[in-house]
Amino acid sequence: MTTLSAFRKFTEDLTPQDYTMPVLFIGHGSPMNGIEDNEFSQRWTKLAQEIPTPKAVLVVSAHWFTKGTKITAMDFPQTIHDFGGFPQELFAVQYPAPGHAALAKETVELVKSTHVELDHDWGLDHGTWTIIRHMYPEANVPVLQLSIDYTKGPQYHYDLAKELTALRKKGVLIVGSGNMVHNLRMVDWRLINGGGYDWTHTINEKFKNLILNRDHQPLINYKALGKEALLAIPTVEHYLPLMYTLGLQGKNEEATFFNDKMVGGSLTMTSVKIGA
Repeated sequence: MTTLSAFRKFTEDLTPQDYTMPVLFIGHGSPMNGIEDNEFSQRWTKLAQEIPTPKAVLVVSAHWFTKGTKITAMDFPQTIHDFGGFPQELFAVQYPAPGHAALAKETVELVKSTHVELDHDWGLDHGTWTIIRHMYPEANVPVLQLSIDYTKGPQYHYDLAKELTALRKKGVLIVGSGNMVHNLRMVDWRLINGGGYDWTHTINEKFKNLILNRDHQPLINYKALGKEALLAIPTVEHYLPLMYTLGLQGKNEEATFFNDKMVGGSLTMTSVKIGA
């Protein structure tokens, strides 16, 4: 297991860097992506090689919905297996990345619009570790999670993200983890290896065009985008992490896409990278 002393020298200095870390939205899909060597996990691995090595990773996961906002602040967050019906191999996975208490406290101080609570009970849920273990398999980069306040709407989360901007200049990689299109009730298992309904294709293209054009307000007010958007987002938890990614986009930063694929008819793995 990684020890605190093994990474302290690397992470103790959170002063501004001469570069700005990119910000990501990653479609995490099935928990099985955490242990499978497939096109999605391979792209996550390659992505980590393309960007600067972060001093820490802060993930906003679809799977930590709380009343109020919390941030993990323990030295070693537990690996949470928050799913059922999967092979024992998946439940056996442990991802022993350290936390970063100093960064958690700094994040609390950065956010002025609400109180952020230091949390010592949660850990890394599958919206986080299934991705990050492919990116940093040695578990030598500190990982934190920021929860999503379920009492607030998309605009609130978009605005809250802007308060985290300074972290990008300090070597922190901020990741929203969810799925833009996530309707499990309509999944067609015959299409699980690829394929989408007509409405899935329509809304996925609409989402991408709005992101490319930096037209964020319709994405914030997604319910006005028509029936396809309501089918894509029957519940909001997998969509809200995108608000954090978009809220962190700088004035001159462009968005690019990766893992842009529909699976199961009613899911997309479409992911976004903003910045260099």
